[in-house]
Amino acid sequence: VQLQAFGGGLVQAGGSLRLSCEASGSVISPNGMGWYRQAPGNGRDLVATSTTGGITNYADSVKGRFTISRDNAKNMVFLQMNDLKPEDTAAYYCRLWTFSTAPQQNYWGQGTLVTVSS
Repeated sequence: VQLQAFGGGLVQAGGSLRLSCEASGSVISPNGMGWYRQAPGNGRDLVATSTTGGITNYADSVKGRFTISRDNAKNMVFLQMNDLKPEDTAAYYCRLWTFSTAPQQNYWGQGTLVTVSS
């Protein structure tokens, strides 16, 4: 399975960006897909996740500003980011993991950089 993420860029504070990630290859369902981010000098933190069944989870810092959505038929996940803040600046990584396989399968895409200027 390969994950391709795109949609990052430079935006002013208060602006919006939409990230997309497409999984290709032998994608097993049910699964979870989500976004994590890593700022320079920091670890990789959860931003938002969504399962094929529609269960979502958000970091407290993005609740009310970011929305995760999926197109299960196309194995895609999206992250709509509104009211962006300079502290949202990071490399954003897409992740896919399986629920029903043993061991769990876990895949990461390449990062897409989001830079928010003040």
